[in-house]
Amino acid sequence: MRRFIASICFVLALTVPTVAFAYVGPGAGLGLLGALWALIAALATALSFIIAWPFRKALRRRRASRGMEPTGKSADRTESDGSRDETGR
Repeated sequence: MRRFIASICFVLALTVPTVAFAYVGPGAGLGLLGALWALIAALATALSFIIAWPFRKALRRRRASRGMEPTGKSADRTESDGSRDETGR
């Protein structure tokens, strides 16, 4: 019985809130908030790129099938790999 009471007192002593003599100044607090917002923004950006990837790929395929391939990287890519048709395009 004595051991049981001692263990209950030990658990209660650990769970009772005590005064924490700690101070977070405005500079450290703003730095922490800035880092937190940057982390959240980076995660949101990465997630939006991952979600948007299939839609962008589908739009590119749709444009290519309609013959509306925009000039840019894809046009440079076809010339650089040597895949030309009889007309030299």
